[in-house]
Amino acid sequence: MNIISEIPLIKYTETGNFLLIAGPCVIEDTQSPIEIAGILVGLAEKYQLPFIFKASYRKANRSKSSSFTGIGDEKALEVLAGIRQKFNVPVISDIHSEEEARLAARYVDVLQIPAFLCRQSELLFAAGETGKVVNIKKGQFSSAETMHFAVEKVRETGNQQIMLTERGTTFGYTDLVVDFRNIPVMQKAGVPVILDVTHSLQQPNQPAGITGGRPDLIPLMAKLGISSGVEGLFMETHPDPSKAKSDGANMLKIDLMDNLLADLVKLHKALK
Repeated sequence: MNIISEIPLIKYTETGNFLLIAGPCVIEDTQSPIEIAGILVGLAEKYQLPFIFKASYRKANRSKSSSFTGIGDEKALEVLAGIRQKFNVPVISDIHSEEEARLAARYVDVLQIPAFLCRQSELLFAAGETGKVVNIKKGQFSSAETMHFAVEKVRETGNQQIMLTERGTTFGYTDLVVDFRNIPVMQKAGVPVILDVTHSLQQPNQPAGITGGRPDLIPLMAKLGISSGVEGLFMETHPDPSKAKSDGANMLKIDLMDNLLADLVKLHKALK
């Protein structure tokens, strides 16, 4: 699986370290994502980790109509493109329609298919046709065994640059669980498999209309992911999750990222 090493601007693949995909949930303004990116780029360099900066340019899946969705699509995409240029790192963002695939492909290196949309054929085809790397999140309702169908839809466009991301399975109405047997099953599709650490710890569908979470379990979930043999970890992080405009309940405080990465790199090396 050499897809990761082929992502534009990605570095440190020769170290054999796991891929880190990290950043805030959404572009909240024009300045804070740049500051967050600067910290994460420094940590990626410190630990010689292949790194992709992530942030949604728009949040289309929200419980309440009053919830924050973004600062404007093109404005947010320009922030992502600016981070790409300033720090010389690849960037990833979610898309939700065929039109968005074509729009976002002008600004980002990796297009992400949200978990709720992993069965949307036209979206998968449109993402594949851009020629960008496509990261497909496993639906909370999907089995690992069926995710190869989503991979094949992208491959039908001639695009072989695909990743799959595990992000938990619905457990009742307000919780998720990760079945780590899913990792080797999805790897059979011949693509890198990523663990979305922070979304796996969500507690969705809360009566207040705001998703809950268990950020205290982020270190454990990340270590379990490395132990299960994933090619990468996806983590959302923020300087002050309590003030984040989306998914603050399950994000990692960015001050904690350094020590966590140190532990994860040690664990990864020990297992190898």
